[in-house]
Amino acid sequence: MKELWELFWTFAKMGVMTFGGGMAMLPILQREVVEHKHWATEEELTDYFAIGQCTPGIIAVNTATFIGQKFAGNLGGIVATLGVVFPSLVIITILAAFINNFAHIAWVQNAFAGIQVCVCVLIFNAVRKLLKKSVVDRRTAVIFLLVLAGSVFLHVSPVWFVLLAALSGIMMKNLEARRA
Repeated sequence: MKELWELFWTFAKMGVMTFGGGMAMLPILQREVVEHKHWATEEELTDYFAIGQCTPGIIAVNTATFIGQKFAGNLGGIVATLGVVFPSLVIITILAAFINNFAHIAWVQNAFAGIQVCVCVLIFNAVRKLLKKSVVDRRTAVIFLLVLAGSVFLHVSPVWFVLLAALSGIMMKNLEARRA
């Protein structure tokens, strides 16, 4: 029971900080799950992000479910999911009741603008950390550049990029193995 409470509380604290959507939670997930709790490695977390991006739902919620399931089984997955969603549910309920009364006030608009900038920086830092851990050789650099170019110039689902990147990784690794 103590493990489940720790799981709920850890993800609830992260859920409070999810301004800007699930992507903004990625650096917090990395710090808490990998560096502090050691519930996953950098590589596992990167895999969870990729799978979470491909599956329906919010990437942070999906990732929390994967980590909770790994840490404490199916019940852990449920508890982690409830933990990460609970603060948002409470905050959104309160905001929905009062937002129309305050949205026109300049300092509220300025606060939201400041939060948006902060979220951009948090996402940038998470991407930079993931990039250092993921692009480790020529093969992964080629895949990165192709996916980057494709995402800039093509308007297709991210699922296709993940699937094609996985297939490319398999094919390139097999070609390297044959040459060796």
